[in-house]
Amino acid sequence: MTVIEQSPGGDRPPGAGELEYRLRQQSILADFGIEALRARDLQPMLQRATELCGEGMRSKYCKFLEYRPEQNTLLVRAGIGWAPGVVGSTEMRTDLGSPAGFALETGLPVISNHLENEQRFRTPEFMAQHNIRRAINVLVETSGKRFGVLEVDSPDEGKFEPADFAFMQGFANLIGVAIERQQAEQRLSEAMEHQELLTREASHRVKNSLALVSAMLNLQMQEDDDPRIRRLLGDAQARITAIAQTHDQLWRGDQVGIVALNDLVCGIATGLGEQSLTHRIDCDIEAILISADVAIPMGLLVTELVTNAIKYAYGDDGGVILVTVRSADGRIVLTVSDEGDGLPADFDLKTASRKSLGMRMIGSLARQLRGTVTIENAELGTCATLDVPDPRVEEASAS
Repeated sequence: MTVIEQSPGGDRPPGAGELEYRLRQQSILADFGIEALRARDLQPMLQRATELCGEGMRSKYCKFLEYRPEQNTLLVRAGIGWAPGVVGSTEMRTDLGSPAGFALETGLPVISNHLENEQRFRTPEFMAQHNIRRAINVLVETSGKRFGVLEVDSPDEGKFEPADFAFMQGFANLIGVAIERQQAEQRLSEAMEHQELLTREASHRVKNSLALVSAMLNLQMQEDDDPRIRRLLGDAQARITAIAQTHDQLWRGDQVGIVALNDLVCGIATGLGEQSLTHRIDCDIEAILISADVAIPMGLLVTELVTNAIKYAYGDDGGVILVTVRSADGRIVLTVSDEGDGLPADFDLKTASRKSLGMRMIGSLARQLRGTVTIENAELGTCATLDVPDPRVEEASAS
């Protein structure tokens, strides 16, 4: 059912002029459809709708009335032609006594071509001040719920026709779809933000829990007089600290689940250096962003390799240990080098892995990263090199 108030007269030529008019409306509707589907913000989209809708109806007055259920009013949310202060602040009642209220309450499109003689509807005061004589209204729905009313008004004589409903309803439908999409995107964004918050909170809690375990191991070391037990506890504490520092980086970073390798490796190296004051640990690390899946084994590898250098390179006198990380040709290369006494002549990594938990961990972690590790004598001292695929290159190739 359509509510129409008939009145004599007309303002559009018949025949070819009418066809041109309707084709122009369809063109405007198509243009708005593209804009509405691309729109990210509600207010500019609504304002653009009133501009194009008014153009298509050849009227300088158009407005979008947003339904506000808490106040049971219609707010002039966007519009063209109105005096300053109308858009954004003027409200109307939602009862059946106005064309917009009738359209909202019944869901029916409404035409009133002679407002000054209307028996069904009153003319809102701000519309009377603009000498509005006629109005056409359609309901805008989102997800089956009333969202507002799109209305075109005119102070001119003539009439809106039932054929105009197709154009107006097309605008209303596009507005509704665009709003639904924006609302869905907002819900998705909020859900992602909530998930990110939970992830950061989880990483923060893991970091705190591991820090507590590390503190307990430190207390145990102070209580035990056996050097071997103290060494084993110290190694375990260093590994736990490396994982804790990775989780600390995870919740502090700009991107959830992503770690800056330079911050992680330098943080681990600095912490190990503070526990061995006779050694100086220098870092030359390229700024590489990696995921937690790569960061945790990488952090453990740095811990094992630097700890080995501290233990065996220089003896009690200490010295300089250099940690570098570079990326090139789809690979990430980590080196830990010293200028110490070097490896024994009969050193073999596989043999050492059978005897040392630390060496077994180094081999296992390298395999986990699908990389290779070598430990060999350099021109001065020892150089341990880890060569792994750059996950950023693999991700880019996969996409």
